[in-house]
Amino acid sequence: MEASLTGVTGLHRIRLVGATLLGLVLVGCAGSGNTPSGETSRTTVSASESPSASPAPVASSGWSAWTASYSAAEGRCEATAHQVVCRTGSGGFVGRSRSTGVVTWSVPPAGRGKDAELVVDSASERAVTGSGKTLRAANLRTGKVAWTRPLTNASIPTVLGAADGTVYAVENPDVNVRIVTLAAFRMSDGKSLWSRTFHADSYGGVAAFGGRVYTTDGTKVTARDARTGDAVATTPKGVECANLISGGHYLVCTGSPYSAGDVFPPLQRLDPVTLRPMKTAEDTGDKPERGVISSDGVLVLYEANAEDSSAGSWNAYDLVHPKRLWSYDDTTEEGELAGDRFLTFTPRNNAAVRDRVITIDLHAGPKGTGDAAPHTSPRYSQARGGEGPRLLVPGGDPDHVVVQAVTHRSLRSIPLP
Repeated sequence: MEASLTGVTGLHRIRLVGATLLGLVLVGCAGSGNTPSGETSRTTVSASESPSASPAPVASSGWSAWTASYSAAEGRCEATAHQVVCRTGSGGFVGRSRSTGVVTWSVPPAGRGKDAELVVDSASERAVTGSGKTLRAANLRTGKVAWTRPLTNASIPTVLGAADGTVYAVENPDVNVRIVTLAAFRMSDGKSLWSRTFHADSYGGVAAFGGRVYTTDGTKVTARDARTGDAVATTPKGVECANLISGGHYLVCTGSPYSAGDVFPPLQRLDPVTLRPMKTAEDTGDKPERGVISSDGVLVLYEANAEDSSAGSWNAYDLVHPKRLWSYDDTTEEGELAGDRFLTFTPRNNAAVRDRVITIDLHAGPKGTGDAAPHTSPRYSQARGGEGPRLLVPGGDPDHVVVQAVTHRSLRSIPLP
């Protein structure tokens, strides 16, 4: 079933958790007293204050190390080259300088409603979130509301991501029925481009790149023209795709991280034009939880035991020359890409190395030597497993990244190891 709702012309993949958000909000410790090695005394910054932070000396790139507390209203954050932007619920935003951590602007909440995902797009200078049946965008340059748009068919919207100046939102009125509405809006001014209602699995992920948008109904993948929303290709019979991962103009199917079973479809690379299967390395057979793909076709996939996902392994697969490259045992599915290296947190169950950030060469892996050897940061309180830490990476090849933690609500800018 597919129905055009508006008929108007017209990512990085982000998982949907039914009508809720997947992204965990992390918060870190800003206390005093005994500090782990690598810590220094720090200046905290609150969104409710007009802070005058005292960051460490500025590095050669112009960035400095800093720590900032944040308010209970703030949730998930993302980073650009110059800012850290957090949503505050009900369509609100807070913007901070990425070089100092000082709050530079805020947009107050607009009203009540279930909160959607946060998308920050530096190319269009917009941050977008949702509340209830409304999407709202802030101008990153001015810190003002850029536009507000109603959704038509959802009790809970989930903003998926941005690609080529377009933001995509899912309208999912009933998580028990695999029928969703995918709507496209122009990022700059919020103009409605198109919307389509079709069978899809809200747990299956959405990918957008190369002028196309990809969805799965739990088995079959459909590609749509990003300008119109019209279906232009589907996977052939026999290809099973429970979950989508994309990056670097590569498209990969895996089993669903939300499956209750212990057997999963094999890892499968798809041709993004025809959606035909391509030769793909054999995966471990464990439950796929989360993956990222580099611009040169290295997929780093977190796979865990289906019966106990508290520990698993990051496994790297070469998609261009199909083979498994390396494996790194870990206890977190939080990992990002920075240049030609993979970032994650060290395993929390290893007392000798825990509470650190590690970077791993994408091709050499954790056993690399010389320039390709892994690099590990000092210990940081924000990187403790109990803080539920996330990595905020602005993209490209940064020399500083931000750790967001949840339990004690803080952000910390650290040099890239």
